Amino acid sequence: MKRKLNINPLESESIYIFREVVAQFEKPVLLFSGGKDSITLVRLAQKAFYPAKIPFPLLHIDTGHNFPETIEFRDKLAKELGLELIVRQVQDNIDQGKVKEETGRYASRNMLQTETLLDAIEEYGFDACIGGARRDEEKARAKERIFSVRDDFGQWDEKNQRPEVFDMLNGKIELGQNVRVFPISNWTELDVWQYIKTEDIEIPSIYFAHERKTFIRDGMIWTANDVVVFREESEAVTTRQVRFRTVGDMSCTAAVISGATTIAKVVEEIQASTISERGARIDDKRSEGAMEQRKKQGYF
Repeated sequence: MKRKLNINPLESESIYIFREVVAQFEKPVLLFSGGKDSITLVRLAQKAFYPAKIPFPLLHIDTGHNFPETIEFRDKLAKELGLELIVRQVQDNIDQGKVKEETGRYASRNMLQTETLLDAIEEYGFDACIGGARRDEEKARAKERIFSVRDDFGQWDEKNQRPEVFDMLNGKIELGQNVRVFPISNWTELDVWQYIKTEDIEIPSIYFAHERKTFIRDGMIWTANDVVVFREESEAVTTRQVRFRTVGDMSCTAAVISGATTIAKVVEEIQASTISERGARIDDKRSEGAMEQRKKQGYF
């Protein structure tokens, strides 16, 4: 009997996309946050170009409000794989007066990342920015193509997108334009976690259940471990066993009650969940079209 090959069609598609990026663009970069999706992209890129090294750098737009566990993992991974890691700080743009820091109950630096990202793209001349956004995350992201063209101001026009027939990806751009590329666009959150499990990929500890000082606001669980998270005196701090399904800024990413301490248990938990992972991101709840508006302005 012939042995059947274990082929993952999602992995194959993503590897094909990575190779098309390198074939069609002159200066690509992988947008890396230290979260599970960008970590998955790194593994896929390794497979796409093995035995050679990943042929492009990692770029992280650091808001200064990231979870420390994520930053530590980011640096560790880049060092272990010998990859160039470019970090640009939102704080620098605040100090230079390019953007204004938000204040108050729902203050976040999430929207401020856009200006820093666009500056970095211009500084290095990147023509393709590879990211881990997926269509199942949010309705604005569901509208995007795998090769999503941005104009010379970094803006996205959801009404002016190229057709993607079968597996034909058109990377032709005009002077000043660049493309955002989403190799795992067709994956779901569960697909990502099952891939992490199958590939035995290391991820930050923040994704697993752990005890953390937290408080409740608007029915959501917020970390009380850092001064960047606004908390009123009436909001009592309690130690809970939680984990994070998505990793953004501490100021806009809520935790979930969890006992999942292994990847297998995380997969089981997600399979039973009735709430989307972006349901724990307050930045998506500012308005009905919050994400779409940010993307039009140049957000990842």
